[in-house]
Amino acid sequence: MMPSESESGRVRVGAWLGFLAMCLGMFMAILDIQIVASSLPAIQKALAIESDKLSWVQTAYLISEIVAIPLTARLTRIMTLGGLFVAAVTGFCFASLGCALSTSFASLIFFRVLQGFCGGAVIPTIFTAVFVLFPEPSRVLATTIAGVFAVLAPTLGPAVGGYITETFSWHWLFLINLGPGLVVVAAVARLVRVGRPDWSLLKRLDYAGVAFAAVFLASLEILLKESPKREWHGNFVWGFLTLFLVTGLAAIWQCLRNPQPLVELRAFRDRPFAVGCVYSFVLGMGLYGSVYMLPLFLGYVRGHTPLEIGAIMIVCGAAQLAVAPVAAAAERRCDPRLLTALGYALFADGLLGNALMTYESDYDAVFWPQVLRGAGVMLCILPTATMALEGRVGDALADASALFNLMRNLGGAIGIALVDTILEQRPPIHVTALVERLEAGNRAAARLVGIPDDFPLGGPIDEGTKALLAPGVERAALVLSFNEAWLALGAIFMLSLVILPLGKRAPQ
Repeated sequence: MMPSESESGRVRVGAWLGFLAMCLGMFMAILDIQIVASSLPAIQKALAIESDKLSWVQTAYLISEIVAIPLTARLTRIMTLGGLFVAAVTGFCFASLGCALSTSFASLIFFRVLQGFCGGAVIPTIFTAVFVLFPEPSRVLATTIAGVFAVLAPTLGPAVGGYITETFSWHWLFLINLGPGLVVVAAVARLVRVGRPDWSLLKRLDYAGVAFAAVFLASLEILLKESPKREWHGNFVWGFLTLFLVTGLAAIWQCLRNPQPLVELRAFRDRPFAVGCVYSFVLGMGLYGSVYMLPLFLGYVRGHTPLEIGAIMIVCGAAQLAVAPVAAAAERRCDPRLLTALGYALFADGLLGNALMTYESDYDAVFWPQVLRGAGVMLCILPTATMALEGRVGDALADASALFNLMRNLGGAIGIALVDTILEQRPPIHVTALVERLEAGNRAAARLVGIPDDFPLGGPIDEGTKALLAPGVERAALVLSFNEAWLALGAIFMLSLVILPLGKRAPQ
């Protein structure tokens, strides 16, 4: 192996330029989740995607990212840091082109899976690059630069996505990746040359573990999304439940018996690491669940355009960007458990604040909940990462970091599935309840539906009046379902604080 820049004690200008190119690649990968969020209603309309399948546009990306993240440590040793990054960004650009050219839901999901896998390989390599390319005095600056790119992506993503969709078309959400992607590939190929590839390591890659994990995760998502429609019984549910359990146990067995497993599950023996991973999972549920849910509310209930949705959603990213320096400074001075409590309490308050919306709720109603969630994000990530990764070096650090990030994305995929289940199952129940309350003369229900105060209530509602009231009743039922989804995520965040005392690391 060639010496790294960090080993030689000096930093070439080319190393900084190569690292900046890698940060641009990471920016693209993170942006690709956020940039699509505000345009989901437009994509659904263009490709005639059924409402209960729309979340797969995001979930497919997340699931393939989950599979890719733990592989990056192994693939870096096989292909080198620069080689893996170039291959991943090249694949990401190809998949982006495929997404833009998609004419059906199936083809879009196929290319989103490929895009997510390549994006999942891009993001963790940035943290490896900090240690490989730079000596210790330069790592703080490198980490700060990477952090700025990482925070800018969710800040700008929704607004950029909305502008592109409204000004051009949704296809350009993906085509916009091609130009910067080619620049990144050329720069990293030329400037990031550390080590030599060792293709012999391919023989020791845990292919069985990868296959079992991929089927396990996919079957879990299908089970969570499709079973509620079947009331959790029948051959479909039992079939996928069996597949989920069998492949899950097989994946765990492979990880425990293989000397170089896909995921180092033995790391969970360390209690602070396990607690940190639980918090990473919970954060993923809230982070990805909220980014998925808010544009749906603004699009379907409020009828906003993608650009308007993006302009509203930029508040959360702006708050995150503003608080990031404060969180970074506090993380070096405060007990990580104290910061974790503050971060998760803020995020929970932001989620619960959205659980009080009506069909008239708009920018003002979602402003402060977004500020709270944005302010809480960095206070959630930084101390839990310290809790989980403190004291680890080398391969142990790379493996633990991959597992920590994997848990966040897995939480995101499950969080979206939970939101989808609530939004699909609860509206019909609320419709029935609202009609019963209207027939009982309940004026609170009438206000929820948007019925004027002078409208006569009480007694059975005839079919003509039901047809007249149906749009308002269905809209109110959908809003109540959104509120329940926000409430469920907020409750999970609040309950997670119970395990916080377990995160204290025993004195050495």
